[in-house]
Order: sequence, then C-alpha cells, then structure tokens
Amino acid sequence: MSLLPELRYPTVAEVVSRARALSARRPGACTLRQVGSSRAGRPLHLLSVGRARRAVLVVAGAHANEPTGACTLLAVAERVLARPGLRDGVSWHFLLCADPDGASLHVTPSPRSLFDYHLGFFRPAGPEQPEWAPSVLPPDRLPPETRALTGVIDELHPYLQVSLHGTDLGGSWVQLTRDVPGLAEPFAKSAAELHIPVETGASDAAGWPAAGPGVHVMPAPGAGPAYPSLPDDVRHSTWYHAHRYGGLTAVVEVPMWASDLVDDPTPHPDPAAAIRRLARRLLRDTREVRRVFEDALPRLEGVDGPLLRAAVWGMELVPGLAADLLHTPPADGTRAYVGSVDAFVRRVPLRVAAMLRRVLEQNGDPAAARLEWLVALWSDAFAERFRARWVPLEHQVEHQSRTVVAAALHARPGAS
Repeated sequence: MSLLPELRYPTVAEVVSRARALSARRPGACTLRQVGSSRAGRPLHLLSVGRARRAVLVVAGAHANEPTGACTLLAVAERVLARPGLRDGVSWHFLLCADPDGASLHVTPSPRSLFDYHLGFFRPAGPEQPEWAPSVLPPDRLPPETRALTGVIDELHPYLQVSLHGTDLGGSWVQLTRDVPGLAEPFAKSAAELHIPVETGASDAAGWPAAGPGVHVMPAPGAGPAYPSLPDDVRHSTWYHAHRYGGLTAVVEVPMWASDLVDDPTPHPDPAAAIRRLARRLLRDTREVRRVFEDALPRLEGVDGPLLRAAVWGMELVPGLAADLLHTPPADGTRAYVGSVDAFVRRVPLRVAAMLRRVLEQNGDPAAARLEWLVALWSDAFAERFRARWVPLEHQVEHQSRTVVAAALHARPGAS
C-alpha cells in the first residue's frame, strides 16, 4: 500500500491530511481531534478508531529524526479499519506527532545516504523531548507536548501504549516496560521475512532482561543504569505513565539502513578493551567538533534556538558517557553489543557536528564548511564500517506495523 504518491517520509501536514481523509471516509468509526498545542503553537492531533473502553495508544514522532513512525501509524490505522477483529472490544488511538516543532526542523524526507540524512538532521536536547522531559525536569516545567501526551494517557487509560521509534543504521528491537509473553516469536518472524536484522545487544537496552532476541524488558526499580552519567531515567519517562492505569508501553525500533553486524550473539574476544577504544574515539571526535564550535562561538553571540541547544547538550553529555564506557564493566559481552556501542559513539559527535553545521550555515559562518567535511567523512565511515544497506520504506513500515498489532493482541488482558 502506498501511503503517498511516492514512498518517502511524510510531513506532519501530510499525516494530518491523511488522518482527516480517513475520518471523513469512515465517520462512524473514526474521529480526529486536537488534544494540545506545541510550544510554537502547532496543533497535536489524535485520531481515534472505535469507542471501546479498552484502549491502545500509538504515538509517532517523539523523536524528529525517526520518521518511519508517521508512515507506520497511518498503515496501522488503515489495518485496524480493514480488520474488524482488531476493533472487537478495543479502541485504537493515534497521536499523529508528539513533537511537531521538532518534525519541522528535521528535513530529510527522502534520504539517499547517511550524509544526506545528516545534512537535515535535528534531534532536540533531552529536556525538550516530549517522552523524556519528565525524567529530567520538574512537573511545573514540563513542555506542553508532554502534558498533552500524559493527558491523553490519563483520559484513555490504555492497556498498551506503543511508541514508534527508529534508528538510522542498525537493526530492529523492542523495549517493553513489562513483559508481553508471546511477542518475541511474531517479532522475530516478521524481521526474518523482511530481511531486517534483529539488534540483539542494543546499547539502549544495555543490561536489561531479554524475553527473546531483540525483545528487551526494562529492569525493575532499583537496577543500576548501564551508563550512570546519562541524566535521564526511563522509569520517569512518559512510557511509565501508562502503569498508573495497569497498562504498559512497547517501544518499537526499526532501522532505515540495516547492518548484519548488530545481530551477532557470539562472545566478543575482549569487549572491555574494545569499548575502551570506542570511548577514546568518542572523546577524540567530539574534541574536533568542540574546537570548531569554540572558534565560532564569539561570532555566535546572541544566537539561540533548538538546533544550537541540542548541539551543546550533546557535547556536554560526552565526558560523562566516555567515563562510563572507560570505567564501567560492559553490560554485555557479545559482538552485537560491542557493535551497538560502536554505532552509538559514532552517532553522538556526528549528530552534534550535523546540527552545529546547520547553525553556522544559517549564520553565514565559514566554519560550516569544516563541519560539513566532518559530517561527510563520518557518515561515509559509519556506513562502510557497518556495511549499511537501505531497508525499503515499505519493509520498515510493514515490520513496525506487524509488531504493533502483535503487541496489542498479546498484551490484551485475557490474551493467552
């Protein structure tokens, strides 16, 4: 099914237009309403299918640089409308974009390469991310996007919230706030059919129990974090807000480019030494970006904005993260985990350089050229190291859609 005239990542306006067309076509089954506004005044829309009290909430667009979820959300809505059994005693609700301001700044709808993707890259600083803000900000400082999302959860009491995420390069995995028995099998089957690797050692889920390959269950309260320096705590995110009503959250990740290096569960010969080398590279690469930033800083007096805040926030994370990698025993000793950490430490300085380049370019600063060279160099090295291969957009969407439906069926109260 083609969601748009050409297969590409849609804008928020296009997603809203499609949702509006669905609700007009099926007025007895669908409703579309505004549930809040962003910091810049952009509307946040919720598409609802069915009216049953038992609810599933699907959230797209929590991270602006992870655009697959918008296509998936539309595909799942279409699937729910086409299969009445999915609506038997269950209503489905779709938050079309959790961060429309961020989506307006990430501008690569049809990336042809990792370099192309990073030329238009944006990912907000942690306190400005709707799902993560509660883990780093007091309640009275939460952004309106977060309040809108938690307000929807408070209204619907979903037994399952699904947050649609993605990765630029790697594999697919699922993070669960509580186990969903039976989910691992259809998840693995879908990934295999669509030739998408399963990221068995995702650094995002370092040290978490596994319910199956690539299906990670968040640790119980009291478990120590794998990276103590990182300021956020997943247990304070909006993912856990559904627990107030007996629900849970599934975070479904899918790659834009795949790498078969992230699904190797065999032991690494010396994971600690490998990760120490990665930490040193993280420090070296970030120092190179920081030198450009510090040279340009006097020329940026009075400049502010989300791109610059996000770049500075990313740079400030690096010393603590590198110390974690240097001094904390590896949470996992597999080749897959070391590969995932390798990808992670490549992303951090690359993303900082990409966003800072945009700031400098917008201000006519000549140092933008140096950062563009670094973004090109590091993007190409990332793709070459991980033997990147594009995952067709229809496969990204199909795998994520299948996993959403499987999670809803297996998490449903009374499901066997």
